[in-house]
Formats: sequence, structure tokens, C-alpha cells
Amino acid sequence: MPKTNQQNEKSPIEKKYPFWFYIVTILIPFFLIITLEIFLRLFNYGADLTQWIDITNDRYILNPEVSRKYFTETESVPISNLNSFDKIKKENGYRIFILGGSSAAGYPFSPNGDFSQFITSRLKEVIPEKNIEVINIALTATNSYTILDLMPGVIEQNPDLILIYAGHNEYYGALGVGSAESLGRSRTIVNVQLYLNQFKLTMLVRDIIKYFGNLFSSAEKKTSGTLMSRMAREKLIPFESETYTDGLNQFTENMIDVLELAQNAGVPVILGTIVSNLKDQKPFVSKPTDKYPAADKVFEQAKAAMNRGLFETADSLFRFAKNLDALRFRAPEKINEIILKLGKKFNSPVAQIDDELKKEYGTLGNIFFIDHLHPNLKGHQKIGLIFWNEMVKNKLIPSKNPVATEAFNDSFLTKDLHYSLLDSTIAAYRIIILKNDWPFSEPKPVRTMLRLFNPKTVIDTLALKVIDNKYTWEQAHRNAALYYLKNKRYSSYLFEIEILLHQYPFIQEYYETTTVSLLQAKQFELIYSFIEKYYQFKPTALNTKWIGIISLSKGNADKAIKFLEKSRNYNSNDAQVLFNLAGAYSMQKKYRDALQVIDLCLKISPDFPQAAQLKQQLAAAVRTIGK
Repeated sequence: MPKTNQQNEKSPIEKKYPFWFYIVTILIPFFLIITLEIFLRLFNYGADLTQWIDITNDRYILNPEVSRKYFTETESVPISNLNSFDKIKKENGYRIFILGGSSAAGYPFSPNGDFSQFITSRLKEVIPEKNIEVINIALTATNSYTILDLMPGVIEQNPDLILIYAGHNEYYGALGVGSAESLGRSRTIVNVQLYLNQFKLTMLVRDIIKYFGNLFSSAEKKTSGTLMSRMAREKLIPFESETYTDGLNQFTENMIDVLELAQNAGVPVILGTIVSNLKDQKPFVSKPTDKYPAADKVFEQAKAAMNRGLFETADSLFRFAKNLDALRFRAPEKINEIILKLGKKFNSPVAQIDDELKKEYGTLGNIFFIDHLHPNLKGHQKIGLIFWNEMVKNKLIPSKNPVATEAFNDSFLTKDLHYSLLDSTIAAYRIIILKNDWPFSEPKPVRTMLRLFNPKTVIDTLALKVIDNKYTWEQAHRNAALYYLKNKRYSSYLFEIEILLHQYPFIQEYYETTTVSLLQAKQFELIYSFIEKYYQFKPTALNTKWIGIISLSKGNADKAIKFLEKSRNYNSNDAQVLFNLAGAYSMQKKYRDALQVIDLCLKISPDFPQAAQLKQQLAAAVRTIGK
């Protein structure tokens, strides 16, 4: 039987590729991705999201840009208090990190009014031999996702202790289940995205999407008000709803990971229970459900119980009203229950701030807060004290007697708090913005918000420039210092400089210019202790010279000789140093030594005032006494 045409056609021979061909085909996309990432890094595309950056050759701060890992849709991102610390921890170092949200950061009193200030001052009193570093890296409008993301970098810096005060932002803070910056409710997805955010390629893709999104979007962006008010996307989260439960689970699981990281590294952690305004902050959003009454109705019942003297009943009702508040700007009571359980599970101390403050104040209200949850200055002192007591109780302070004096307790807010009129004005303006934004009132445009202020003084104007982002906190304090100096308000000038040095202790320029300015103003008594601090920071010809000269004027010849000789070693041609050194030797009746020094003074400056007369007196003393 003859073959058909179809049978005569030969099947095409399948081409076989070598094994390496398939491997290369798979690897090409990865190669392109890696090449693009390297290219973007070489050209410094996008923000640098490294956790720590240099502020000097030997000191780190938390990178102000690191918040962009958590805020991808927000133009203005929060920065920390910019506390610096040594790159290489000193042998006598004692280092504490503080993590959390805006309350931990000290809002509205940041960067120098948070509870870490209290702890720092106490540590410096009880262990002065240690190099104390309390580094507050809390960030406004962030939650446990940020704490978990920062934790490995914190542990790398060899901390002796970590303090965590967090929980209020679990719903609306960055990446929270109700946040405008949410990536969904899956922790796996969020954590993968956080990992990918460190790559430049991720930034490029995100920027491209944002660019094209803006082309087709006519929505007007809101730029006024507080960051948290802009973060609350899924505004209403009813009590015991699915989203409510997701937020609690998110906090629990993230904090478990945080405590496991610390435990594996052998770093102790103190958790703090959180507090909020119960008595004087009515629920923001009140809606009854089939299961529960309206929050405002329970709030009124609580007030009635308090008026009848039923304080425990009232406290329970206030807390229930807060739980029923559908706008979760205050953490539900369940968060503190989780904190206590986690402390027990990981054998981590818990500073029971809520219970301790309730014992002292009863149900907390405006006496403790400036709003719904941010403590006032006294409140921060109290929180710091409770953390401190927990540190002492658990023997986490390297001191045989880690108890501060009662005098220290009484003097803290006035003597040891580096906080000026400018800071209090900035805080007052921040509170005005807070109270004139959602949810306290209808949101307002930026220009309308700024019209709420009525600056009457130079300090008011400087504070407003900080609020309007025209000046940094540091610039404002520098200008305040110059204003006081120009107006001969020398104590206020020095106080502003000391505030700057408390925040930025590594800037020698502040020491140098302040010393020169106050010496020119003949403020010798005022500057004396400051120059000694300057010497402790870095011995120089200037500070040793003036410690010596002022000591001589106080009649302390031994100290004068010690420091004038040091200054002489730095600069052997300073006639003023030699003249005063001769006077100091003369005071000790070492006339021959004094005569040799005054000869050097006259050799350098033959016309130095009173030097020739002093030489005659010294020569006569040598002839008479023979010394």
C-alpha cells in the first residue's frame, strides 16, 4: 500500500539545549536586577535607609531618612530625637536604647523633654564614673512593626538595656491595620516589604508607580495637621471587630519577635504599660452596637460614679468607654494585658506605669496629659521614675547604691531639665496644632493653621519658624542664644548653649564661641564651671588658660599653676599665661620660679601690662629671701 504524503513528511527534530543554557536563562533576570540595583546605588538613587549614620567621625545617630521604610505615601516623615552615641562603645560605657511612638519620643516636648532625660540625669548622679548614653530612637506615628525592624540594628550596638513604651499606635501608626500606610493585615507580607524597602530597585518601582498615579489623580493632598491625623485611613474600628482583633494580634506577634531577638542576644528589656487620658477625654466616636452601648453613654456613667465617690467603679467605666471608642487613638486595655503576659512569658521586667500612676493620681486626666495620651512634663518625669525603679529593682544599674538623693528628686524639673522658654513655646504651638486638627476639630489648611498663632516676642517668632519647618530645633536655639547675648542676658545665653550641648555634646564650636563671648563680656564667675566642662570635653590652650586665671583670681594658686602649666604646654608663647603663672608662683612664694617665668613673658611681649613691675618685685624678693 503506497505511503501518503502525510506519512512521507518527516517530523521536525526537536532541538536540545545544553543544561547550562537553562541555568543561564534562569539567572539572566536575577543578573539584570542585581546590575540595576548596583547601578542605582552607584548613582545614589533615592533615600539612604541605613539605620545608623555618622554625625561625626566617631559618633552615630539614627538616620533621619530611615522612617521612609515605613512611610511610603507620606511626604513629611518623623525623625527621632537625634541622640548620638559612640561608634565604639567605651569600656566604661552604659548604654540604653528607648523605642516606641510619640509618647516615648516626648511629643510635644521633644527632643529634650521626654522621660529619657530623667533617667539620664539619675544615671549621671549615681554612676558618674560611667560614660552614660541614653539613646531615644522612638518615632512618632509608628508601632510594633518599626520596633521590630529597628531591633536587630539596636542589638548590634551592644546595649546594656532596652526600654519600650509602645502600643497606642498599633492601629493607625505606619503599617498598622487601620493606617493610610497599611500594606494589609498579613505580617509576612509587611515584613517582606520592609525587607525589600532597603533596596534601591524597590524605591525606583515605588516612585514610578507614584508618578503615574499622580498623573491620573486629581485628589488634593492634605498637608496640614499632625502626622497621626493623616495616618488614620480606616478611621472607625469598632470594639471586638475583626480589625480590632487583627491589631491586637499584630502587636502580640511583633512583640514576641522583638523579645526573642533581645533574649537571644542576652540584652534585658523593660516593657512599660501605657497610659492615656481616661477622665477628661470623652470618646472621639461613639456608636452603639447590638452587643455594647454607646461609648459616650458609658463615659457619662463613669463621670456620675466619680461624682458619687465610687472611684473604682468610675475607673472601670472610664476604661470601658475608652475600649468602646471606635476611633482608636488610645490603645484598648487589652494592649496592657498583652504587655503583662509577654513580660511573664519572657521573664522581662514590666514597669507597671498604669498601676503606679493610678495609685498616685487615681483615674488619670488632664493633670497628667496635654491631650488624649501624651504626658505633660511632670508626666514624663513620673514615667521616667517608674522605669528607673524597675531598673533598680531588677539590678540593671551597675552601682552598689543606685538610689538618687531626695534633693535630686525635688530639683529635677528646674535644675536638671535642659528645657527653656523656647522649648515650652514650641510645645505650646504644637498643642495648638494638635487641638485644631482632626479628631479634635475639623482639619484646616496650613496657612489657616498658622494664623492661629500670634507671636509677640523674638522667642515666639523662633518657635513659629520651627513649627513652620523654616528652622530646625537647633537653629532656633542658636538664634535664641545670640538674641540673649546681644541683649546682655548672659545667663539665658549660657542656658541656651547648655541645652544645645546637652543634645549635641560633640560640637566643640559651641564650647569655643561661648567661652570667648562670655570672657569678652567679663562674665568670669558665670563662665567658670562651663569652662571646666569644656576642659572635660577636650583640653585646649584656651580652657586650661582661663581655668588657671580664674582659679588664681579666687586665690587657688595650686589649681592655677596646674592649669596654666597645661596651657603653657599647648602654647608656650602666650604672654598672658606666663604673667599669671608668675603671679601664681609668687603667691606660693616660689619667687625664683616666678622670676624665670616673668622673664619669658617679657621676652615675648616687652610691653605686657604690669609685667616689668612684677619682675622688679620678684627680683627684690629673690634678693631678700633667696628663693
